[in-house]
Amino acid sequence: MAFDLHTVEVKDGSDLNDSDRLGLYMLSGVATAAGGGAGTAVTTAVSVSLPATYHVFATSNLAVTINVTSKTQSGFNVVITPVLAATTLGAGTLDILVVY
Repeated sequence: MAFDLHTVEVKDGSDLNDSDRLGLYMLSGVATAAGGGAGTAVTTAVSVSLPATYHVFATSNLAVTINVTSKTQSGFNVVITPVLAATTLGAGTLDILVVY
């Protein structure tokens, strides 16, 4: 049986700005385009309204390396690169969690 959890401990030294709340933004199944050739990275732009400081965690259903770039308050880019340089990426999806 599930139960509500009402306490989150923020450790000293954390860069969490608000002492009374924790924000989460969950995006499941964000579509990514296929790569243009062997070893080519694919960039997926995510447009959401965010605070000045936030952290992005992303996973893919493909064998890729994931980097988050161009973080602004209006969104960010997720760059996926195939693990093997000889591989061409197929279309896939990302699951993204933003914490602020």
